[in-house]
Amino acid sequence: MSRPREFDVDRVLHQSMEVFWNQGFKATSYEDLTRTTGVKKQSLYCVFKDKRSLFLKALAIYREQVIAKLKEIEALDSSPVDKLNTLRYSLLDDETSCQGCLIVNASLEFGTDDEQVTREAELMAEEIQLVLEKIISSGQKQQLISNRYTSIELASYLNNTILGVRVMEKSGSSREQIETVLRTSFGMIMS
Repeated sequence: MSRPREFDVDRVLHQSMEVFWNQGFKATSYEDLTRTTGVKKQSLYCVFKDKRSLFLKALAIYREQVIAKLKEIEALDSSPVDKLNTLRYSLLDDETSCQGCLIVNASLEFGTDDEQVTREAELMAEEIQLVLEKIISSGQKQQLISNRYTSIELASYLNNTILGVRVMEKSGSSREQIETVLRTSFGMIMS
């Protein structure tokens, strides 16, 4: 008869995500994970199989959290311009901004060498793109957002801006530099 699990899997997953986010996958040891979570290595192995499986689950959880926040902004009862401004301000007010984006960081660490990491990055980009397209399309119909380009093109442009800002954050750019990039990029699509 197996012993009951003695730790909260979600809590451990979130704690592990923070370790990977701060250190990257390759620089994170099992000792780092066990020290942070307070869970023994064997117990982690029983639930998550190995460090890579734990990392992939952390990437998926992170992606889900980011998309949930973006969908909350999309669901606001406000104009498309206000929604985009809320998104822009949320990018500036993110308390984890010096860490960048976990998925962007992983993409930079792995390049295209790991199909599953690449797939998580692609899923995140696709999901962000779809939400941005909806907001932009609505703004274009109301003539609040430029019709010079399609909603798909503008969403791609803003998505790229967001990714670039996350790299800027991780590489130590100042808040003022990041704010300038965001203000300019978001401002360029307004009518």
